Parts: sequence; C-alpha cells; structure tokens
Amino acid sequence: MAYHRKNFLKRVLKVQQITLEHRAQGLYFKEIYHKYIEDEFNICKRTYDAYLGINAKKQLKDLEAKKQTNTNQIQLF
Repeated sequence: MAYHRKNFLKRVLKVQQITLEHRAQGLYFKEIYHKYIEDEFNICKRTYDAYLGINAKKQLKDLEAKKQTNTNQIQLF
C-alpha cells in the first residue's frame, strides 16, 4: 500500500485507466486482472475490485483543494 494518500490515489487511477482501455476492447475484468494488473501492481483480485470502486479523480481533486486552502500555515520544511 502507498505511504501517502495522494500516491495511493494515483496508483488506483492508473489501475482504473488500464482497465478502461482494455475493457473497451471487450475483455472481462478477470482477464484484465490476470494479464495486465496482477504482475505489474502485485495486488490480489480482491484489492483490484476494491480499486475499481474508488472515485480516485474526485478524491485527488479534493486533496489538491485542501492543500490550496492550507497555504496559510507556516511550512517548516
């Protein structure tokens, strides 16, 4: 699992994009998982299914908006 939420969401988004590309070609989710996702991302089928259920684009947008509103705080590093 990713260390930061932003990196995790980017990973989920990449998995979703790969799935959409191959789904348009007529492949089933199980085929996509075994051919393209399993070896590259090293995740199980259950995690893959969970990734497909996450609205990553919206959550990334919310994180960016939250980061913009927190610019008033002093940054130490």
